[in-house]
Amino acid sequence: MLQTNDIERLSNQIRKALTNTTFNTFTMSDLPSLDNLYQNIYQIIEQAQEDAYQSINVVMLQTYWSIGKLIAEAEQKNDKDKENFTNTLIPSLSIKLSEKLGKGFSETNLRDMRQFYIVFPKLEDLHHQLTWTHYRLLMRIEDESARIFYIKEAVKGHWNVKQLNRQVNSMYFERLLISKDRKMLLESAQIEDSELTFKDFFKDPHVMEFLEIDRNANYSEKDLETAITDKIQDFLLELGRGFSFVSRQQHIKTETKDFFIDLVFYNYILKCFVLIDLKIGELSHQDIGQMDMYVRLYEDKMRQESDNPTIGIILCNRKDDTVVKYSMLKDSEHLFASKYQLYIPSKEELAQEMEREIEQYDIRKRLK
Repeated sequence: MLQTNDIERLSNQIRKALTNTTFNTFTMSDLPSLDNLYQNIYQIIEQAQEDAYQSINVVMLQTYWSIGKLIAEAEQKNDKDKENFTNTLIPSLSIKLSEKLGKGFSETNLRDMRQFYIVFPKLEDLHHQLTWTHYRLLMRIEDESARIFYIKEAVKGHWNVKQLNRQVNSMYFERLLISKDRKMLLESAQIEDSELTFKDFFKDPHVMEFLEIDRNANYSEKDLETAITDKIQDFLLELGRGFSFVSRQQHIKTETKDFFIDLVFYNYILKCFVLIDLKIGELSHQDIGQMDMYVRLYEDKMRQESDNPTIGIILCNRKDDTVVKYSMLKDSEHLFASKYQLYIPSKEELAQEMEREIEQYDIRKRLK
């Protein structure tokens, strides 16, 4: 059976051989077929490497889970003095395993394996698209609902470890809770992509600490736009799944006037264009009217028959609930306003925001 190192070595040898081949013995008509052969062989090797890495990952997860299970079960059998038993067992195990097998079995790693089994007691529930490093991060999330949500989103969004870590640190789950109830949020993470609406994607506030703009600094809307396009990959992650960048300052022309939309995206899951207007300061009725006009223009000039209705988002520093309540944003399916923050909010700030949203919800409910 080919090992990972064997596959990589074979790949390098074939690439080197084909690169160093002299083509003097071939006619010009032979070159395309040789190039096709090279591409076909290269694709086979790349697929083999990917399959090998995936197989190694599956075996690694199963192995670490099984080790954790054995440690946890041994711990359960010594229920009278469980903590003392564990504190004695794991260091002894680490010494013996390290002597025989080398690195990888430190006390910290063995405790992680034990925790891995405790947090994920069913082996069949593990997602093999996620690595051991993903799971080490996930099992430190105490809230089970949040952990389930992050697992589903990481698998669907193909998040690497860095992206998952960023979403957890920026409290993606908690921010979505501000605009959704917990049941709805967990349900939206489990339904098929084809059933999602933009409200399932929408979050408020958006956190853009990756732009590295000092929140106390003076900056313009153009500065913000430039920073976003310079860090477009990070911004796409913050927007959510399925977004691709279309244009910056996209020109739309009517019979009498020219307009420029700050940022335009397309979501291939929702099959619609998403327009973003950046605002420094507080949201106003004029901002909402302008975005409504942009959306209507885009529907008329750019949208294809196969596209779903265009979405408009206004990103602003501050958002007045009164303006939102008495504007076309209320109950709109296609217009949204979201605050943006240039720093990751603290848990206390998010808790206050959630309490405020709950109070507003209770008030609206009583007025109905």
